[in-house]
Amino acid sequence: MIRNVLGSLMGLIGAAAAVWSPFRAWYDGRHGRDYRVQELFTAAGITDHKAALLGSLLLPFVFAAALTLAAVVLRSRLLMALAGVIVLGFAVLWTVRQGQAAGVLSVGGDGRGLGDGLANAFGAGALILLGAVVMRGRPARRVRPLPPTSSGPEPYPVTPANEPWPPAPPRDHA
Repeated sequence: MIRNVLGSLMGLIGAAAAVWSPFRAWYDGRHGRDYRVQELFTAAGITDHKAALLGSLLLPFVFAAALTLAAVVLRSRLLMALAGVIVLGFAVLWTVRQGQAAGVLSVGGDGRGLGDGLANAFGAGALILLGAVVMRGRPARRVRPLPPTSSGPEPYPVTPANEPWPPAPPRDHA
């Protein structure tokens, strides 16, 4: 039970960080909510066009947070792991596409380069995956034995009147 509580807490904190990450700077001060999800999958790549809030990187992260919440309610390690993979997958995909668009990725302390929003996304995905590892999940279902088939006569119960065959050897009354 403790493992489920800790794993659930880790997953929920990771989900909150994933939803918060698009509202932070991802690259050169540009927030994650400004990138369109479609730009990750088109040949044009990442452009300077602004995105609508629900068409931005927020959309897959909200979906992953909903999966995490469902995983906590259902105590499903698989759903929680899937949510972590979605968050990490979109963060990695964005990183690759941004690297292709910019030519080079840099990390700078002056607000240029990779920002803390991307770091939040990577940390959130890792925390959700770690929560899935820590969780025990549901207890395994017990397999119930099948009832006996009525293919023949029922065996009669063993009582003192009808002892099993062969009979027990006689006792010495010494």
